[in-house]
Amino acid sequence: MMMRAALFVLLAAGAAQAQQKVTSGAGALLRGLDKVNGQTVDVQMKPGETASIFGLDVALGDCRYPTENPTGDAFAFLTIWEKGEAEQLFDGWMIATSPALNALDHSRYDVWVIRCITP
Repeated sequence: MMMRAALFVLLAAGAAQAQQKVTSGAGALLRGLDKVNGQTVDVQMKPGETASIFGLDVALGDCRYPTENPTGDAFAFLTIWEKGEAEQLFDGWMIATSPALNALDHSRYDVWVIRCITP
């Protein structure tokens, strides 16, 4: 039931995004967390780049934000996998203001979208 509710909210957010004009940013600011030692790191990426965040490789496809509100909600398309592994742990849109709606499921690391990089 909880998963259905989260999916509904995610779809509603996607529909809201589709109804408003969005602009692709020049990149994204992501935050990584190592849950074992509490260390965090912020990483700035451009679309098409892959960066290492602790034991993960993260590829940024796109980062979008509301055209009329550049400081508003950011949506980033991320692909995440463990270093040296082929299987993807995450592949989809992550929402900055609601990271739990479509989150990376990893026992040690978390990755969040903080914001898009605007011109």
